[in-house]
Amino acid sequence: MKIAILPDNEAIGKVGADILASTLKDKPDAVIGLATGSSPLPFYRELIERYKAGEISFAQCKAFTLDEYIGLEPNHPESYVQFIHREFVDHVDFAEGAVKTPNAQTDDLNGAAADYDAAIKDAGGVDFQVLGIGSDGHIAFNEPGDSLASRTHVVFLHDQTRRDNARFFDDDINQVPKEAISQGLGTIQEARKIVLFVQGKGKARAVREMVEGGISARWPASVLQLHPNVYVLADEDAASELELISNYREDWDNFASANL
Repeated sequence: MKIAILPDNEAIGKVGADILASTLKDKPDAVIGLATGSSPLPFYRELIERYKAGEISFAQCKAFTLDEYIGLEPNHPESYVQFIHREFVDHVDFAEGAVKTPNAQTDDLNGAAADYDAAIKDAGGVDFQVLGIGSDGHIAFNEPGDSLASRTHVVFLHDQTRRDNARFFDDDINQVPKEAISQGLGTIQEARKIVLFVQGKGKARAVREMVEGGISARWPASVLQLHPNVYVLADEDAASELELISNYREDWDNFASANL
């Protein structure tokens, strides 16, 4: 796991875009896993600027989002299909239909989850997975206590997650759905490269447990310790509880000077 402790959102977005640009240079038709929420937004904004400048293209790429709420219409502004198109996809050159989200509008939700997992495999698997992390350590909608080997599945959202997401629903937790379809931790672990974006003091303990704690379903993101190619791009606040912070700074400086 490579830990970059960066000064601000702009730096986080630029480093993330550098890593993806390197991936696309080697594989222009890469499969990209897209996350929603506020953490990846600086990354998406940087990618949009680079696309407008002619530095990067997604024309040959496919993409899969991590999750989708159950109970929201597809045209609801806070559905994840709307979010990812509004914040990123509609501003770059993905081909029509190249970006997929889980089908939460069916009577057979378990079947839709299995089909989504199969579609990712049929596409060749994810080359570059974008992640954020919740204050309780969840990634995608894999909540504390969920299986570390889970596949795409229907999940029930804990109150903490719903409180965290209420800011997108007029700060009203009653508007936040109680269920979603989410890629599982086992599905996410199959991505070839993972880049996790995290900002803010409120995520500091989750970052500490993810990086330096034991691997446990209590902190689902800790499963990333078992992945061979993970980048954590954090601001100073999010990294503030790391015990080995000086080691991570030194390791990142050495890595970045040789590779970025």
